[in-house]
Amino acid sequence: MEISIRLEQSKDYDEVNNLTREAFWNVNCPGCDEHFLAHLLRKSPIFIKELCFVAETDGRIVGNIMYSKAKIINAGQEFEALTFGPLSVLPEYQKKAIGSKLIMHSFDGARALGYKSVIIYGNPAYYHRFGFRDAGDFGITTKEGANFDAFMAAELVEGGLKGISGSFYEFPGIDFVNGFAEFEKQFPYKEKLVLPGQWR
Repeated sequence: MEISIRLEQSKDYDEVNNLTREAFWNVNCPGCDEHFLAHLLRKSPIFIKELCFVAETDGRIVGNIMYSKAKIINAGQEFEALTFGPLSVLPEYQKKAIGSKLIMHSFDGARALGYKSVIIYGNPAYYHRFGFRDAGDFGITTKEGANFDAFMAAELVEGGLKGISGSFYEFPGIDFVNGFAEFEKQFPYKEKLVLPGQWR
């Protein structure tokens, strides 16, 4: 299977929203809202369109990764960081290294733009292979002051987080609640299920 990666275009929005919904449905919670996040990010000043990539095979979009600006705050000092998400792959194309290709391609793009670090929430068993480590190793906590295995940071360049510590803030100004019910009406009905492994 040949996979090509390119920047997302406006004509792709509906297809990407649909694949994001399919990728996350009933995974983290009954239903999902990651497709709404994708929709909101594109309208936000924190969205980095130069790092929004789609993966295609046979003319079909099967994966997508989105990046946004984040920050680390320590005693009034602010440091620039990136976060990515949603990272979406259609269920029938998962476990075919498409997510890995999107991450590595986007890391190269982020370095070319001068970014030095990425901070995410995710599965350590998956993301450690890309250089992510516990954010606490760098002296970085969530905005609530917490640390846990799923909260991770990676340096895009050597020393990218040297001398930087503090609390991590992502998705400022994004309202995940208002407007979601109306947005969801445009999609076909899918049953929401409570399943093992969901965390919210």
